[in-house]
Amino acid sequence: MKNLDKPYLVLETIEEPSFYEGNLLYQALYEINKKVIEIIKLQERAILDFKEYIEMWIHEIKIPMQTLSLMKHNHQELFNKKAINQLKSIDDYVEQILYYVRSENSEKDYLIKRSSLEKIIGNVALKNKDVLLESKIDLIVLNLNVYVYTDAKWLEFILNQIINNNVKYKKDNNSYIKIYVEENNNEIVLNILDNGMGINDRDLKKVFEKTFTGTNGRIKAKSTGMGLYIAKNLCTKLGSSINIKSKENEYTNVSITFYKNNYYDVVR
Repeated sequence: MKNLDKPYLVLETIEEPSFYEGNLLYQALYEINKKVIEIIKLQERAILDFKEYIEMWIHEIKIPMQTLSLMKHNHQELFNKKAINQLKSIDDYVEQILYYVRSENSEKDYLIKRSSLEKIIGNVALKNKDVLLESKIDLIVLNLNVYVYTDAKWLEFILNQIINNNVKYKKDNNSYIKIYVEENNNEIVLNILDNGMGINDRDLKKVFEKTFTGTNGRIKAKSTGMGLYIAKNLCTKLGSSINIKSKENEYTNVSITFYKNNYYDVVR
C-alpha cells in the first residue's frame, strides 16, 4: 500500500486466496473497493459536468458582452468612461474563469506551434489600448521580432493578466510598461517591466499562490488573487516558466521563459 499512489486499489495486487478466512477478507475488500471506485467516478462526472456547464455559460455570456462592446464603439456618446471600464472588467473576469476551467483539462484545448511574439504583443496592446490611454501609461515595446513555440491564445491571456496588474498597481505619474526580449542559445525570455508600486519581499514569495492578494491587493485595488495563479499553471503546461522580480516602490519585472527545443521542429 505504501508504494501505491491510490491505496484503495491494493486489491489489484492481491491474488484471491483459496483458504476460507482469506477469501472472506478478499470479498470484503472487493466490496469496499467497488464502492470507493463508484463514488470517485460519480464525483469525477459531477466535476466534469460542472466544468462543461461553466464553459457553456461563459460562451453564452460573451454574446451580450460583445454586443455591448460593439455598441460602445458605434455609439460612444452613450457610454461614459466608468461604464467602459466596468465592461472591460467583466470581460476580464469572464475570461479568467474560462481559462481557469480549461487549465484543469488543458491538453484538450491548446496547440503549441511557432508563434510571433510581435503579433501576440500587438493583440494584447490593442485589447488594452483604452485602459492604458486612460491610465496614462506609456507602453514601450522593443526588439520583439522573435518566434517562440507556444499557444498564442493562451499566451495572450497570460500577458493580459500581467498587464492588468501593471495597470492596477501603477504609480500616479510617469508610469510606463516596457516589454522586451532577451535571447541566448537555449532560452528566449520575454520581460514585462513596470515602474509601479512594486512588491515587498514578504509578498513576493507568495504571488503565484491561489487567491493570494498581498498588501497591494488590499490597499490599492480589488483583487481576486487568481490571475497570476492561473498564469503560472498555464505556463507550466505550455512548457514555459514564469518568474517575478520586484522592489517595493520601484519596479516589477515579470519574465516568461521559452525554452528552445529541436523536438518542435518536426511539426513546424
